Formats: sequence, structure tokens, C-alpha cells
Amino acid sequence: MNFIRKIVNPQRKEDEGFYYELKALLNFSPKKINFYKKAFTHRSLKLKDDNGDPINYERLEFLGDAMLGSIIASYLYKKVPKGDEGYLTQMRSKIVSREHLNELGKDLDLIKYVKSNFDKENVGDNIYGNIFESLIGAIYLDRGYNYCKKFIYEKVIIPYVDIPKLEGKITSYKGLIIEWCQKQKKQYDFDIYEDSGNETIKHFSVKISIDGSLIAKGRATSKKKAEEQASKRVYFALQDQITNS
Repeated sequence: MNFIRKIVNPQRKEDEGFYYELKALLNFSPKKINFYKKAFTHRSLKLKDDNGDPINYERLEFLGDAMLGSIIASYLYKKVPKGDEGYLTQMRSKIVSREHLNELGKDLDLIKYVKSNFDKENVGDNIYGNIFESLIGAIYLDRGYNYCKKFIYEKVIIPYVDIPKLEGKITSYKGLIIEWCQKQKKQYDFDIYEDSGNETIKHFSVKISIDGSLIAKGRATSKKKAEEQASKRVYFALQDQITNS
């Protein structure tokens, strides 16, 4: 117990519970617990250190994103020796997509560790992926590359990475529709406009037309989400044409 207290700082006995939770999550013993506390600190708290610099997970998120990308790239390079640069880049993008990282963050229930000034019941999906990346950044600073690699293999690669399934996974319906239209020399148009109605949260709507005909609509809280939703509907409306062309 004395050894544990030296690790987590004997002046903050309440950190012991967080230490044991982290150890169970990581499958190894964290050394510098302050890295992890920062990884779960949201900017809404407006905390600053003695130098006046912000204390939140955003810089760790940047670092974790880089570490995740490099470790996944190394894995794919060795796993698929015949894959060219374009293939490897596409596969890495599928593994580290925002959607996938959000799912990982939710599966690990990382939101329960977050310290913030907002209601955790009404957060957007992206915070889950952001926290997952910041956690990886904290692991790298605390224990180095090999522990970072171990965590990514255990939490990402082994349980989720299936090369054959990933090859058939569509990561961007918008990109797919645009690429298909360009190959088929079809004219396409994404008509985007604000459509909040009586709602307090801003919404956007998208109408997608191909060769002058309206194919599908989408509506969401961001332009990107609305475009992707409408594009997905276009894909399923024209799936036979797209897959057979």
C-alpha cells in the first residue's frame, strides 16, 4: 500500500481509487497518474497550471492521435505485405475513423472518468473518441511506446481489426457518391441549407441531385453529418447501379 501511495502521491489519498480503476482498464500499472487525470479533464472547467497554461485533454488528444495512427500503420505494413500505399492509407483510415474511435470510447465507458461542467447525459458522440485518443497520449507520456502499443493491440487491433471486413467497409458515403458520379460522368449537386425550424439546436438539411434529379435528402446537427446521411440514402437508392458499374 505504501508503494501505491508513493505512485499516486501520498498527499492525495483520493487518487488511490482512480489508480486501481486505471490499472484495471489499462492492464498495467500507471506511474504518473497526473497524466491520466489531465486526459480526462474537459476544457469547460477552465483550469490552468502555475504557468497559466490550460489543463485539459486537447494536447494529449493530438499526441494520442499521432501515436494511434503510427502503431496502426506499422501493424498494417507488416500484416498486409502486398498492400500498396493507397490501400494501406485507406485501411488505416477505416480503423481510426471518428466513428470507430467513438465506439471504442463508448465500449470502454471512458465518459465516467471525465471531469467537466456539462451534463454527461447530453454529450455529442465525438467526445468518446477524443478521450480515447487523449488516454493513448497519456499512456505514451507515462510508460512509453511499448506500453502504448500494448494497449492499442489489446483494445483496438485484436478485438476489432478484421482485414477482410474492413476491405468492404464504407467510411464515407459522400466520397463514394462523388467518385461514382465522376467516373460515370454524371452531374451531382449537394444543396446545403440551415433548417433549424423551432428547435433550439441548429440543424442543416441537404438535398442531393444527380443529373438534375433529386435522389435523397438528409438532416442533422452539422453539415458534414447531413451530407453523409443524404449520401448514404443515395447509395442505397442506387446501390445496384453503383456496385455494378
